Amino acid sequence: MQATYRKHLLEFKRPSGTSRGVLTTKETWFIIITSEGKTGIGECGLLRSLSIDDRPDYEKKLAWVCENISLGAEALWEQLLEFPSLQFGVEMAFRSLESSYPFILHPSEFTNGNDSIPINGLVWMGEKSFMKEQILDKIKNGFKCIKLKIGAIDFNEELDLLKFIRAEFSSEEIELRVDANGAFSPEDALPKLQRLSKFDLHSIEQPIKQGQFYEMAKLCESTPVAIALDEELIGVVGVTNKKKLLQTINPQYIIFKPSLIGGYRGTEEWVELANEKQIGWWVTSALESNVGLNAISQWTYTKKSQLPQGLGTGGLYTNNFDSPLEVKNGTITYNPEMSWDFNL
Repeated sequence: MQATYRKHLLEFKRPSGTSRGVLTTKETWFIIITSEGKTGIGECGLLRSLSIDDRPDYEKKLAWVCENISLGAEALWEQLLEFPSLQFGVEMAFRSLESSYPFILHPSEFTNGNDSIPINGLVWMGEKSFMKEQILDKIKNGFKCIKLKIGAIDFNEELDLLKFIRAEFSSEEIELRVDANGAFSPEDALPKLQRLSKFDLHSIEQPIKQGQFYEMAKLCESTPVAIALDEELIGVVGVTNKKKLLQTINPQYIIFKPSLIGGYRGTEEWVELANEKQIGWWVTSALESNVGLNAISQWTYTKKSQLPQGLGTGGLYTNNFDSPLEVKNGTITYNPEMSWDFNL
């Protein structure tokens, strides 16, 4: 068994804004395992400035993984607790190696092309006119759930956008989610949530920065809008620490990005705890290429969540890999008639 790695720089079709800045490129890494004539492909979806494994020795650790690939998926996962994107890349690569086809990791009615996953339509931050244009485009393309990134432009303008949607579509027609990416301060968060609540929102993701457990717990207790934890989960390792976080904050929802929280195994730990506490959850990609998005989508389908997932990011890049993944009428599907074109 041998393993190599490659770097790939994904290029956005259009600069994409978040409250942490504007993205023009997204770096990602691939582990490629070969054994007895078979190939396994895994994506290590490093997200600079957000991943806990955004550190100078990242490539060195990736090289170490390839040198020690014979240890196997489980042993390597335990050795990579500080590198969640590598944990996921390793898991993905081994599942790919063991499958009958490198890109069918979780065979199901989804991969057979007989079923789909409902997803939210993502509206990126930008000028008000640009955001409005995106909203209209998502509705035109059949999305029943729209997620707006907020926190970068004037708050009143963001409220105007929500008012614009609600003037045309009720909450029964269009579900609205917003994602603040920690943009609010603890002091102004509750007043802003009260103003947002007028628009029948489904939820708000990460209203304040992660790590402020007491403040977030107070918000979750008194909020008029359901709160979903996102960045809050990053860097929380081990079932005991995960359970403590959920018991302390008691959120309405939590969001899973497998590349940032330890891959399948790390996410499964969160799923089990969330189900125990009856906390709602959904899965979101972390801007991976279609390789990582494919692995996340196939696994997500097996979990049978009834909520729209955050898996519509495959069309963001000019140099993504051609794949059978398609976004149709507010869902993501896998078209087995289409081929993969994975060339690095």
